[in-house]
Order: sequence, then structure tokens, then C-alpha cells
Amino acid sequence: MNTEAIKELLYKMADDLLIIGHRNSEWTGLGPILEEDISFSSMAQDKIGQSQALYVLLHELGEQEPDTVAFTRNANQFHNAQLLELPNGEYDFSLIRHFLYDHADQLRFEALANSSYEPLAKVARKVKGELKYHVFHANTWVTKLGSANAESHARMQAALNHAWNYALGMFEHSTHEDILIAENIFIGEDSLQDKWLSNISAVLLKAGLSIPSSDTWNPVLGGRKGLHTEHLGPLVEEMSEVFRYDPTAEW
Repeated sequence: MNTEAIKELLYKMADDLLIIGHRNSEWTGLGPILEEDISFSSMAQDKIGQSQALYVLLHELGEQEPDTVAFTRNANQFHNAQLLELPNGEYDFSLIRHFLYDHADQLRFEALANSSYEPLAKVARKVKGELKYHVFHANTWVTKLGSANAESHARMQAALNHAWNYALGMFEHSTHEDILIAENIFIGEDSLQDKWLSNISAVLLKAGLSIPSSDTWNPVLGGRKGLHTEHLGPLVEEMSEVFRYDPTAEW
């Protein structure tokens, strides 16, 4: 089995989860209502825990300790999609990002539950259950706010339009894409994107929201290869502050 292909897959998944986990945690104490404050905080905690499980798998493949990998790299050493590092903005953008990412994440882990790389399949079988709540939460609020009133609908549609090309960047091909597919490690990004489009389309239809016209699709790529916006550096600096102060601190 190709170890480098597996490492690349693990890094992008773990970094996605760590970065969106920290972004979601920024809603703690600031949610529009108490229940949403609690929900985003809980989901953030889940995602950071899931990222740790993947960093542990990387360590088992010869990479550094999870804390070292998570908290001592520079921004250009991260492999997360750029969508996840963008500032939270208003609640409409954070909710749409949550919806787009968590649908992709759930489908990714569902596929990986059958991966030929058993250590990852074992983690995926656990994580996919946790993600059901995340997707349910996203679907509920996107549907409510998309169809609530004219202002709410307009804001949700604008957030979807803004996030869309960044979201397509989640499916940037791996250097080892063909190997991952051939060795039954992962179904591949194209298959994942097709499943994602099918899933989110049904929810968006119910919410009265429209996927941007395909002639406007222009995926924001580069995140998987260390190319990031100006927003990731400050986020990495902030989230690694405790580790730099006390390397013995636990997650």
C-alpha cells in the first residue's frame, strides 16, 4: 500500500478538521441564540477531536507527534481547503460553509469506512456517526433561513454564491489520486464531488436556494498544496499559542 498517498490524504483531512474546528469555536459566546452558541461549540470540539485521531494515524506512519504536527507548522505547511480558513463573517456565511463542508465530510468518511487501509476505515466508522448530527444541524438551519423571508433568503443565497467556488476547492485532486482509487483506499475526489452535489441539491431545493450557474464555477485551488489566503497565518498563530506557552498541555 502506498504510504505517501495515505499520508497526503490524512494530512488534508486532518488539517481541514483542525482549521474549521477552530473557526467554529470562534462562535463560542457569540452565537445569534444560545442554542447555536452551544451547537457550534460542540461541533468545533468534535472536529478538533477528529483531527487528532487522524494526526495519530499520521504519527503511526512515521510523522511527528500529533501536537507537533498540529501546532508547530507554518501556514504554508497546511493542506486544508481555503474555504475553511476564511473569517467567519456573519452567521449566514458560517452556516453555509458548515453546510457545504459537513456534507462533503460526511460522504468522505462514509466512503472511507470501506477503505482498504483498515486503520483509517476504523476511524471513519466512528466519525461518520458523529457527523450525522452536524449534517442534520446544517440542513435544519439552511432550510429554515433559506425559506424564512425575503431578507433571510437573500442573505443565504449571497453567502452560498460567495462560498461556492471556495467549496469546489475541497475536491482538489491529490498528487496520488490514481493510486488512492486503484488501491481502494479512497473513491477519489470526482466521485465524492458528484455525491456531494446530489446531496446538497436536494436540501437547497427545499430551502429555495440555487446552486450558482455552472458557467460561473471556478474552483479555488491550491490549499492542498500549501497555498493559502492571508487569513490562515493569524489563525495558525492564535491556535498554537497555548502549545507554544505550555507544550505539555493536552487537547
